[in-house]
Amino acid sequence: MSALPRSLRAQDFNLRRMRDVSTARALYRFIAGYRGPYAAALAALAGAALARAAFAYVIRFFTDEALLAGRYDRILWASLAFLGLAAVSGGLTFWGGRQAARTAEGAVRRLRVFLYDHLQHLPFAYHDRMQTGELIQRSSSDVEEVRRLWAEHFTGAARIATLSAMSFLAMLRLHPRLALVSALVIPLAVLVSTLFWTRLARIYNAFQDQEARLSSMLQQNLYGARVVRAFAREAYEVSRFEVANALLYRRGRAMVRFHNIYWPSMDLLLSLQIVGSTLLGAWMAIDGQISPGTYLAFTGLLGVMIGPIRHLGRVFALSAQSLVSFERITQIIAERREALDDGDYAPPAALQGRVRYENVSFAYAAPPGAAPAQRPPVVLRNVTFAADAGSVIAILGSTGSGKTSLVNLLPRFYDYTEGRILLDGVELTRYPRRLLRRHIGIVQQEPFLFSRSVRDNITYGTDRVCTEAEVTAAAQAANIHDAILSFAQGYDTRVGEQGVTLSGGQRQRLAIARTLLKDPRILILDDATSAVDADTEQAIREALRRLMRGRTTFIIAHRIASVAHADQILVMDAGRILQAGTHAELAAQAGLYRDVFRLQTDIERELAADLRSARTAGARAP
Repeated sequence: MSALPRSLRAQDFNLRRMRDVSTARALYRFIAGYRGPYAAALAALAGAALARAAFAYVIRFFTDEALLAGRYDRILWASLAFLGLAAVSGGLTFWGGRQAARTAEGAVRRLRVFLYDHLQHLPFAYHDRMQTGELIQRSSSDVEEVRRLWAEHFTGAARIATLSAMSFLAMLRLHPRLALVSALVIPLAVLVSTLFWTRLARIYNAFQDQEARLSSMLQQNLYGARVVRAFAREAYEVSRFEVANALLYRRGRAMVRFHNIYWPSMDLLLSLQIVGSTLLGAWMAIDGQISPGTYLAFTGLLGVMIGPIRHLGRVFALSAQSLVSFERITQIIAERREALDDGDYAPPAALQGRVRYENVSFAYAAPPGAAPAQRPPVVLRNVTFAADAGSVIAILGSTGSGKTSLVNLLPRFYDYTEGRILLDGVELTRYPRRLLRRHIGIVQQEPFLFSRSVRDNITYGTDRVCTEAEVTAAAQAANIHDAILSFAQGYDTRVGEQGVTLSGGQRQRLAIARTLLKDPRILILDDATSAVDADTEQAIREALRRLMRGRTTFIIAHRIASVAHADQILVMDAGRILQAGTHAELAAQAGLYRDVFRLQTDIERELAADLRSARTAGARAP
């Protein structure tokens, strides 16, 4: 970004000022810093149009004063005038196009960086309700449409307006009555084009929405390609895609139908005007009311005036499409960013990690404009518990019981709606989100890895330069160092998209190494050993024990064997804590925990017996 002036950099120019204003004002603010070059571009196009209109007077001079008068010297002067006007028109058109392109490319470059930065700072609630494919389309295809709006469509409309206006003024000077007759069709053509533009904008908006759904479907299918193949659901996915694609086809066909109606109608309308004006001019020339030179100049100007009008609908239609894209982008920009530094409390020393929930309730935010019946239900109800610094808190419960929602409140991914959470005795909402997330580490059930090197993935959670010794120590503590050395390029090995080139256990241990290097004070383990085999689970557990040492840890799990060592176990159901205590205390109480514990113990005992039987049978076989 250093190549741009400071006032034009995305970080220093707030595009959010385009919110809550009309589209015209938003467009005006969008090109702040480039208004001078763009105004110069429009002025150059006007100058080029004036040069084109002046051709008519040279034609009249050439015909009446040189050709019909037999003046060879004037033929030379007329030829030089033609060349001079052509050079002026071409030069101004080139320079104006270059200035318009400079404006479009510079402003859109700034927009791309701003959008990328803006999407990084939008709250989780926004990403929960938006599809990834749609956001990708708005950040790519729609941005390109905005670039074309400034580089092509607005300049195209200005060119049409200036050519038609200059030609009409020149025609008025040649013969006012004939000029007025020749312009009769223009108001009707503009009206038809405007109606067409308005209608097409709605159709194109629907087309873009459906295209975004198709993009989201494709993106999900590509990410889940292995799942689709594992369950042999290729035919099902193709049928779903065909349904969505058919709807896109119908909406695209509606756009084509409008174009097929517009162009022949506009051609017929303008052709009638040209034929009528040409015949009227010819009759006036034969009658001696105008000279042959005036007639030739007039017909030339008529083509210059009427010709661009034919493309008015195309420019309107393309501008409508680009304006729809611009509005879709401003919808993203209008979203409020998550305030990372909104807290007023800065701890005087390192966090201790004492956590207390007091009657905490929480419900996810409803989408904008949602009816009361469509609002999400309350997912946490009057949750109360305390965790001492360095203790291990295990959270058990069925799917949808509120386990993940409970721990997502700690880094303030979401803010609770009732009650309060205390961290080291201070209300959690007083802590800046940035500070909390710097001191909280999360190891997810399905860790996300970037398509970068192993080293880059391990150091991703830190905001400093890490030494090779630190990276290696974190990998060794996570039991992943030896596996990394077995890769072709060691720590420089590039991880496939979402870590697809690694096994599930390797991805998990790489995520543990990343969290170890971050050195958080509070740790959240979201079912980190649920999807691996027994040997891998043992390696991960050893890594987790090192990671948990001296840190306040929250473990989400389904298997009681994984959390029996916890200082406190919370049993959740329907957003409430049903039971709380140590493993020994809960196993001795009648309730859900003891029922699940006995069930899991019986299953593991039966599995062990089956394995022994299978081994015995295998040993006796000849």
